[in-house]
Amino acid sequence: MPSSRKLTIYDLASLAGTSASTVSAVLNGTWKKRRISKASAEAIQKIAEEAGYLHNMQARGLRKHRSGLIGMIIPLHDNRFFSSISQVFEREARARDFWPIVVSTLRDPEMEISTARTLMSYRIEYLLVTGATDPDGIGSVCDAAGVRHVNLDLPGRTAPSIISDNYQGAYDLANAVYDRIFAETGEKAPWVPFLGGRAQDHATARRIEGFSDAARDRGMPLYPEQIEARGYAPELAEATIRKLYETHGKLPSGLFINSTIAFEGVIRFFRTLPRNELHTLVVGCYDWDPFATLVDFPLIMVRQDVEKLVTGAFSLIDAGDFSAREPILVQPQLVTDLGGYDRRDA
Repeated sequence: MPSSRKLTIYDLASLAGTSASTVSAVLNGTWKKRRISKASAEAIQKIAEEAGYLHNMQARGLRKHRSGLIGMIIPLHDNRFFSSISQVFEREARARDFWPIVVSTLRDPEMEISTARTLMSYRIEYLLVTGATDPDGIGSVCDAAGVRHVNLDLPGRTAPSIISDNYQGAYDLANAVYDRIFAETGEKAPWVPFLGGRAQDHATARRIEGFSDAARDRGMPLYPEQIEARGYAPELAEATIRKLYETHGKLPSGLFINSTIAFEGVIRFFRTLPRNELHTLVVGCYDWDPFATLVDFPLIMVRQDVEKLVTGAFSLIDAGDFSAREPILVQPQLVTDLGGYDRRDA
């Protein structure tokens, strides 16, 4: 094994003729839960010892007065966007010989701060702050402990921030929804509400701006009641679309849904309607889920570039560059032609 670079978990996996996840389970002590045989575990441990991997990890911890741990705070585990971020984070962390710790804080500002303090007590080397409601509060905890951090998804003012270009993604999505409505119905002033999220959050606020500018640029009327940013929970989205339906006696021409979490609530309500009613609207959702291809109504989605968000954060860590204060924008991708229904085939 070349001595000019750090030995990684992938090097050990190659030496052992197994996967990186198997090596990781052996080295972090969870191999029994993974039903890895004792003989395999002992063989991997022997290879790690002979290659100097364990010694190097211990020496680095003593030299830096740290543990070799890197942390990530996320709002939720049961969300495809955040779970994808945590998976890429764990992969990139292990490739750099870090042991990753991912903690969900349930969008609770107090829990965010207490979690950050707890992670500091374990002497983590870096922290990736993802989707936090108070990134600068967490930043103060990091600064007091001398731990460098990077903000993901939502920006802060005291550390570098890597976020999706929420404005451009929303602008493009809104235009795509209007294009589809005009092409299929010919409506001149379709009613398209914005649904989900919290208006005070940076990502939602920028998406509202993009959505609103797209409507204005097309000469569409825009009313305050068109913005239904009442929260993230599926139950809130379900209640909101139900109220809109009951108030107007029908579904709107289109919907701009702020997240897949809100989309889940909308789907719950859609299940209570006759299926033919769903064919009268076009839905746009800011975020992506592969199961969306199974819906039977016109759907357009925005897919955020998780790889670039996370690897961008690690690039800053690798370079030791924490000077940026203006958010670094990553462009999302517009995913069209989802859903299984086309009015032209009816």
